[in-house]
Amino acid sequence: MSRLSTRALISHTLVAVTGAVTAYLVSRELTPRFYDSRMAGMMGQMLGPGGMSRDLAVGAANRGLAIGVLVALAVAIIAGAWSSWRLLRPLDDLSAAAHRIAAGRYDEPVPLPREAELARVANDVNALAARLAETEARRMRLLGEVAHEMRTPLTVLDGYVEGLQDGVFTPEPELYAELSGELRRLRRLSEDLGALSRAEEGRLGLHVARVDVAAVAIAAAERLRPQLHDAGLDLKTEWPRWALLVDGDADRIAQVVTNLVGNALAATPPGGHVRVVASPDGADALIEVSDTGIGLAEGDAERVFERFYRVPRTGTGPNASGSGIGLTIARGIAQAHGGSLFATSPGLDRGSTFTLRLPMARA
Repeated sequence: MSRLSTRALISHTLVAVTGAVTAYLVSRELTPRFYDSRMAGMMGQMLGPGGMSRDLAVGAANRGLAIGVLVALAVAIIAGAWSSWRLLRPLDDLSAAAHRIAAGRYDEPVPLPREAELARVANDVNALAARLAETEARRMRLLGEVAHEMRTPLTVLDGYVEGLQDGVFTPEPELYAELSGELRRLRRLSEDLGALSRAEEGRLGLHVARVDVAAVAIAAAERLRPQLHDAGLDLKTEWPRWALLVDGDADRIAQVVTNLVGNALAATPPGGHVRVVASPDGADALIEVSDTGIGLAEGDAERVFERFYRVPRTGTGPNASGSGIGLTIARGIAQAHGGSLFATSPGLDRGSTFTLRLPMARA
């Protein structure tokens, strides 16, 4: 009784038996009455309602009905078995597909059955397989990218340590500064990877409160003004005429703006400027960070948000040799707030603009 095919067959059989028994009992009860009523209305009947002709007619009708019921049951059972097989064949395909997915084989889609309900389930299974295949590909790519990113600082550290052991290098403050710099790079990569993982899994842990996103963004940009000044860049900020209130995490929003301004610092040669503008746009608040730097080539406006993708840098800011996942994390933060982050550029050497769009709070 645990198999669906057996249960479906028994269900069909019970329905058929119930219908047949009901038909037989109703016919057995009503046939004599119909016979008597019919005969009473006929002229020239040979025997009374209780005569032999009545018994013969009723008996023949009941025997014929019993045979018909048995034949109907046999046909119903055969039809039920065929219907169960038709129903379970797509389910067997779905079961086989689930086993293939569990084994890591995502490239064999489930054929779509003709039944609309089962076709929807098959579509869902195929979509699940495609999503898992994409996730697995991203995981493998991420492992390769992380290994590549860690290889450089580890190689440098290994070289310095071997040099110290062999006496090639002398223990001097400058050497320790180099070692410390590579260690900080590894630590920053580790922290960025943790933030990236939380962003992509939706586990950023936002501390949501009603904040003025314009004030948060301008304050974050102002904190980098000394670094911009040292690099020969001018910072320009523009405030809106009223507060841009959003329900969000002020620290995370500041993290996004800091990343964008830091990228502008790294991409802009001396003599340029970085501009941070906060403005309303319908029901959204916009934070635009634009620069006069190297710009973006066609197709790079979206690729810069990919993990570990870097465009050539000409600046000397702190992000000039970053981990390459800051923008990925920044977009994850924007999406966690129900907003978006995108980039535009008129072309190489013509600067670029990164726009953070967040929904404003409702009164």
